[in-house]
Amino acid sequence: MLAPYMPIVLLFALAFAFALFSVAIAPFTGPRRFNRAKLDFYECGIEPTPTPIGPNRFPIKYFLTAMLFIVFDIEIIFLYPYAVANKELSLFGLIEMLLFIGTVFIAYAYVWRRGGLDWD
Repeated sequence: MLAPYMPIVLLFALAFAFALFSVAIAPFTGPRRFNRAKLDFYECGIEPTPTPIGPNRFPIKYFLTAMLFIVFDIEIIFLYPYAVANKELSLFGLIEMLLFIGTVFIAYAYVWRRGGLDWD
């Protein structure tokens, strides 16, 4: 009865074992020479601008932009199955997609109005 799920279970077990092994072996195999350049933030090979506020802190706009990118990227992931199975979903799928796109558009308009997409 559970035999069809055995490859998936083995794959998860293998992934978990690899992750556990990687975390356990890292302190023994990793370099132990730390200098200022290795401990400093890396932002596409250039110095972070504007200068971080306080000790080693990025502006919050950096993280907000990253989270907005993730949210709108997930929207595309949800739209892909609809595009593949468009004919099978018919009117019900169309209405669901319009509701989903409307909800995301309201969130997008809110972020735009609040200035979340302005990069100073």
